[in-house]
Amino acid sequence: MRLHHLLLALLFLVLSAGSGFTQGVRNHVTCRINRGFCVPIRCPGRTRQIGTCFGPRIKCCRSW
Repeated sequence: MRLHHLLLALLFLVLSAGSGFTQGVRNHVTCRINRGFCVPIRCPGRTRQIGTCFGPRIKCCRSW
């Protein structure tokens, strides 16, 4: 029975820690904190979109 409690606690820990990584970047402040930059066009070169800035049309990009 102790093993079940340990596995349940481990599952809860993994799921709660992973939820922070699914939060999208939604403003220019969190974009900068996540080492990104805001552009009104597609993300250039070797960068990828990690969220948005100032609304859905401005993208937050970060290099790989």
